[in-house]
Amino acid sequence: MSARRTQVAIIGSGPAGLLLGHLLKAEGIDCVLLERASREHVESRIRAGVLETVTTDLMHRLGLDERMNREALVEDGFNLADGDQMVRIDIKALTGKTVVVYGQTELTRDLIAAAPQRELEIVFEAGDLALHGVDSAHPKVTYTKDGVPVTLECDFIAGCDGFHGPSRRAIPQHLAREYIHEYPFGWLGILADVPPCHDELIYANGPRGFALASMRSPTRSRYYIQVPLTEKIEDWPEDRLWDELELRFNTISQHGVTRGPALEMSIAPLRSYVFETMHYGRLFLAGDAAHIVPPTGAKGLNLAASDVLYLSDALIAHYRRKDETALLGYCDRALARIWKSERFSWSLTKLMHSFPDQNAFERQMQVAEMDYLSRSPAMQTAIAENYVGLPV
Repeated sequence: MSARRTQVAIIGSGPAGLLLGHLLKAEGIDCVLLERASREHVESRIRAGVLETVTTDLMHRLGLDERMNREALVEDGFNLADGDQMVRIDIKALTGKTVVVYGQTELTRDLIAAAPQRELEIVFEAGDLALHGVDSAHPKVTYTKDGVPVTLECDFIAGCDGFHGPSRRAIPQHLAREYIHEYPFGWLGILADVPPCHDELIYANGPRGFALASMRSPTRSRYYIQVPLTEKIEDWPEDRLWDELELRFNTISQHGVTRGPALEMSIAPLRSYVFETMHYGRLFLAGDAAHIVPPTGAKGLNLAASDVLYLSDALIAHYRRKDETALLGYCDRALARIWKSERFSWSLTKLMHSFPDQNAFERQMQVAEMDYLSRSPAMQTAIAENYVGLPV
């Protein structure tokens, strides 16, 4: 048995945990990241690609933005389409802000690569990970590394370990305040080294359901289509998916769909989820450990970044000024932004998808809303404000 101590134990090495670790280390606060998976697995996960200012500002603040500044695509707008009608939301003109297209995979790699130089310790393949005494003054985390049991004592635990991690389960069920909405479809995605069909993202709806045309770079595209929950990846050979994407986008996009071999294909379920008990004793939750949004609107990673901004501010205030105010107010501050982002993702999902039990009236409501959107600068502004990210 090996015993060690740190100030903040961070569970999870996704963007939330990595950003928090770097922010704390930059202020001289000792922390250790514990990750159950291997580094190779963490760096290969295909996730979000649209970054709000809150996320890019943190990378600038940390001085870890060199590759992002060089390779990311700055987007001034995006598009909502229904059939052959397409409305461009000019986010720069409407809000004065832009978003950045830079894959979560790349962001994660940048943060991991910088860890040794910043003396941020990441323990990959930490097995049998468990939290203890989170409601006491002396919490700890136990895990095994290379077969050796380790006890990590700490002042605080930050649970940044996603929806399936152990941190949220350390909070007693009778204290849990959680809300969940499951959607009756999933997203089938394909990543391929082909040029995008359009210079900006297109969220499309129509008789065949939802589809998204997005990109990771000028030579790498990411596409999605809505599929029933009963569908399996084996039901979708690549040619079938490319055929479907051509039907959706060739008539409305600038360049048309270019086919190519898949780098990755997967089907992801959609859910909206909020676990409001983000603080219990010495445990604080951030990112997907506390909330999930459907990917419509690209809020997941960016919500994790705002959680981390609030939590790092609170921990810095505790260690620098012995000020507990921000720690006690963390939940309320984070949840105010979380619920607004949940609302936006939910409303955009409702507008842009075909639901299995949708009747003719509900379909006409979608058509009418798109028509109103095409004529209303006020509605376009409201969507743009939410898309670029509400104030932190």
